[in-house]
Formats: sequence, structure tokens, C-alpha cells
Amino acid sequence: MKNIIIIVSLLLVSAFAKAQDLQSYIQEAEANNPVIQAYEFRYNIAREKVNEVNTLPNTKISAGYFVSEPETRTGAQRARFSISQMLPWFGTITARENYASSMAETEFVEIAIAKRKLALSVAQSYYNLYANTAKQNVLDDNIQLLQTYERLALTSVEVGKASAVDVLRLQIRQNELQQQKEVLQEEYLAEQTVFNNLLNRKESTAVEVVPEMRIPVEDPVFSNERLTLNPELLKYDKLYESVEQSELLNQKESAPNLGFGLDYVPVAERPAMNFNDNGKDIVMPMVTLSIPIFNNKYSSVSKQNKLRQQEITSQKNERLNTLETAFAKAKSQRNQARIKFNTQDKNLKQAKDAEEILIKNYETGTIDFNDVLDIQELQLKFQINQIVSVQMYYTQSAIINYLISQ
Repeated sequence: MKNIIIIVSLLLVSAFAKAQDLQSYIQEAEANNPVIQAYEFRYNIAREKVNEVNTLPNTKISAGYFVSEPETRTGAQRARFSISQMLPWFGTITARENYASSMAETEFVEIAIAKRKLALSVAQSYYNLYANTAKQNVLDDNIQLLQTYERLALTSVEVGKASAVDVLRLQIRQNELQQQKEVLQEEYLAEQTVFNNLLNRKESTAVEVVPEMRIPVEDPVFSNERLTLNPELLKYDKLYESVEQSELLNQKESAPNLGFGLDYVPVAERPAMNFNDNGKDIVMPMVTLSIPIFNNKYSSVSKQNKLRQQEITSQKNERLNTLETAFAKAKSQRNQARIKFNTQDKNLKQAKDAEEILIKNYETGTIDFNDVLDIQELQLKFQINQIVSVQMYYTQSAIINYLISQ
């Protein structure tokens, strides 16, 4: 349960952003997501199998009636009643329980993996919604800026310092930005549906995202050695252990089985005769020994288990290589996001300096609205790129946490 609590808080980049809302969304998703519920049902079924194997073979009870009564010295036999019980070799039932428990532990790890993947999906969708909202806000700011420039252009037209073409260009640019915003609104609704489906709630439910996210000054240091603790790798350890338990069970089942029973035959008294055992019933205890003389089956199972262990080891090594590749890629893309963000930050400051120069030129009576549009377009480009960089940074951080968090 301690591991589950840790996994619940997975991907919450609290050092990076105000992620309390994201944490509550992840908790809600884990509580309501049908995929997680299905995995939990599978685990409960696997746990119940421990009780299933903790049983003995069926007790056999039989009864027969002699249609033609055989005569014996002590009297005629009328019927036969039998009861018998086979018992597996010592420790076989315990071996079965251990094997069932090991399979249940494998299902438990599957729950941990499913919760990690769900938390990652929720985080990625959350960052998509944040980026979409931030882009819409930037477009609103730029539309308002263009409206201000449009008023300046109209004033300039009245005094003969600008042409009507400049005004039309500014209006066309506003229309383009309005179109981009409406497209983003449609994309937001689609992503909102994705997010709400992950939480298994109504598609139209509003999603609250943080108003602003910034890239931190320094990145946390992670080592890929912690990849070995990823549940995707621990799953193979549990599978390996389950094969070991399977082999122990195979060895127990290859041993003889013991059986105990009792036969009871009622005997009728012989008439007109008087002796000690006249009409004495027959009671016969029995012991049965089932020996697997032809044990090729068990030898084959042992070979299969050994091969299965080798297969699991190879699969684990292959998965470790895949996780190491994903970890290196995520770190690289996160570093790229920081580089791009810093570059766009410098460019945006320089674009604002150019904008201030244009405004001062307007105060002196000269302004080129072509330059205004160029600067505005550059500013919008840099702002959008910054948002994309922030989104990439946190998305890659979420992937890193998925890979190395315990």
C-alpha cells in the first residue's frame, strides 16, 4: 500500500508548477477510471485463487447392492458401502498456494503500471489544456494590441500620414488571429473530452488549469539507475518468481499421492446355525498409493519452466533498454525545451524593444504600419513558441517521473 500511495502522487511536478489541481485530477482518475477498476478486479480474482487451490480432491462415496447375494461362511453379503479420500504429497497444497500468491503479486504490479500510465496520460492532457488556454490568452492580447494599432492607423489616415490599406492590413491580421483562436477553442473541447474520459466523468465538465507555468531555474538531477525500480521491470521479477513457484509445484505434483478409504459390507446371519462370527459385518480399511511411473510430463514441464525463465530474463533486458532510451530522449527533449524557451525569451524582449521604438516614432509623427505588423507577428510567434516550450518541458518531466519514480 505504501507503493500505491507513492504512485498516487506520481507525475506531480510540484517543484516546477502549482500542481495541486493536477494531483487531485490524478487521484480522481485512479478512483474512477474503468481500466484501473478492471485491473483491481483481476487482482482480486487472482487473490481468490489462493483459496481455490487450498482444497483436497473430492471425497468418493459409493454404495452397491448385491442382486445375487454371495454366500460366505459367515452369511450372505447384501450390499457394499465405500468411502475414499486421495491426499496430495506433503507440501503440495502449500506449493499451490505459493504459486497462486505469486501470480497475484504479478497482477498487483500490473495495477501499479496501469496507474502510472494513467497518471502520465492525465498529466499530458492537462498540459495540453494549459498550452491551449495560454495560446488563446496570447491571441486575445495580440488582437487587443492590433485594435490599438488600428486606432492609431485611423488617426494617421485622417492627418494623411497613413493610407487606408494600412488599416485594412491590420483588420485582416485581426481576422487571422480570431480564426486561430476559434480553431484553438475547438481543439480545447476535443482535449477536454479526452481529459474527462480519463477521469470517467461527463465530457462537458469544466477543467481548471493553472493560469501560468514557468520553467524552473534548475532541473532536478535524476539517475537512470532508478530505472531498475520501474514497475515495468519489477513485473518481470515477479514473473520470474512465479515460474520458480511453478517449478516447486511441479516437483511436488510429480511425487506419489496417498489415498485412504473404508469398505463396509453388511452380512446376513445364516439361519439355524450358531457360531461366533455368524452374520458378522465386514469392515475393510484401505490405503492407496498413486505413483507417476511415466513422468515425462513433469520432466517436460521442468524444461519449459527453465526456458520460460530465460525468456523472461531476455524480455526484462529488452524492456530495460527501451526504458533507458526513453529516459535519454525525455531528458534531451526537456533540455531542448529549456534552450528554446530561453532563446524565445531573448527574442521577445528584443521584439518589445522594437515595438517601443515604433511607438516613439509615432509620437514624432512617423510610423510604418508594415513594420508594426512584422513586429506583432514576431512577438506572437515568440510567445507561442514559449508556451510550446513550457508544455514540452513539463510533458517530458512527467515522462521522466514515470520512468524513474519509485
